[in-house]
Amino acid sequence: MFHDYLRGSLEALLFAAGEPLSVAKLAEIMQLDKPQVWELLSLLEREYEDEKRGLYLRKVAEGYQLCTKEQHYELIKQLARSQEMKLSNAAMETLAIIAFKQPVTRSEMEAIRGVKVDGVVNTLLEYGLISETGRKDSIGHPILYGTTDKFLITFGLNSLKDLPEFPDILSEHENEPEQMSLMAEFNEELNKTEETEDL
Repeated sequence: MFHDYLRGSLEALLFAAGEPLSVAKLAEIMQLDKPQVWELLSLLEREYEDEKRGLYLRKVAEGYQLCTKEQHYELIKQLARSQEMKLSNAAMETLAIIAFKQPVTRSEMEAIRGVKVDGVVNTLLEYGLISETGRKDSIGHPILYGTTDKFLITFGLNSLKDLPEFPDILSEHENEPEQMSLMAEFNEELNKTEETEDL
């Protein structure tokens, strides 16, 4: 009975960690001796050998990690596909404007893009990539928008200083025909940054 409880605790730790945990680390957290942890790991490993179970215990990087079994790969891939963040070109262009001009109002975004941005701004808010940062001290006090920490995490940036270098693009070209090609260039650079991280 006591082993069942400890096995459950071990399973919970491995699940919560996600990354491999060493026997020493497990022993430290669970306040057990290493031989006791080895025994619990063996019990857990045997339990996962049952074909009805969807997980298995993998020894990797000098530690142990819970992983999904290979036969469930296609199912897991479907989940990943359904959770993948999809941004249209319009959303990427608007996100680029916000990233460089923040804090920025919807009307300022529309002046740069030349089209309404209500839909894409709502999408970006829903994804948590941008947020309201206050109101502009002007007529009507329009809402100001800026990027969030999730934006940095999604595109693998440590801070906004890590954004691709495009000096004064948005201020110099806001009303010029070439603005959209410049935005497309920024999008390409931002996508390159995104591709270096697993979204």
